[in-house]
Amino acid sequence: MENLLYDIKACTLCKEHLPLGPNPVVQGSLESKIMIVGQAPGKIVHETGIPWNDKSGDNLRQWLGIEKETFYDASKIALVPMGFCYPGRGKSGDLPPRPECAPLWHPKLLDFMNKVAFTILVGNYAQAYYLQEKRKLTDTVRDYNKYLPDYFPLPHPSPRNNIWQAKNPWFKQEVLPALQEKVAKILG
Repeated sequence: MENLLYDIKACTLCKEHLPLGPNPVVQGSLESKIMIVGQAPGKIVHETGIPWNDKSGDNLRQWLGIEKETFYDASKIALVPMGFCYPGRGKSGDLPPRPECAPLWHPKLLDFMNKVAFTILVGNYAQAYYLQEKRKLTDTVRDYNKYLPDYFPLPHPSPRNNIWQAKNPWFKQEVLPALQEKVAKILG
């Protein structure tokens, strides 16, 4: 596992497509119990090398009902983005994750992380890849029970999605309590 994480962090496969160059960001261990599959590191995460080290990460930890110490404990939580490097900026936010990463690295990580009991899929890219469905994010998140016990779909926790949350009050009332209960049960 250590060698695989080293290989991921040394990856330069798509460097010509990365405006700030490669800096793969990932967290995991043989003991990880929960895997969180996100989109791709933002600029702050690229600069610090710490996954979810921004407002989105603060929101995600609040949604999960866990503290930073637990979140950054690789024996408990694996943090695996769809694209391991910052993809750059587009017209309306960050560009999509590079398509090379997940097919290349996710199966290898999962071969080692066989204690993962639960995978949280953050955003459309993770949901499309793992659920093999093309659905609207709102419908997928609303139907989270359909994907249990293996997967739990979430919207991206970016503050930019506050409008989505305001339009969908069921998310905070129904989905987040179910998520927190599942996370607490797995982490003990």
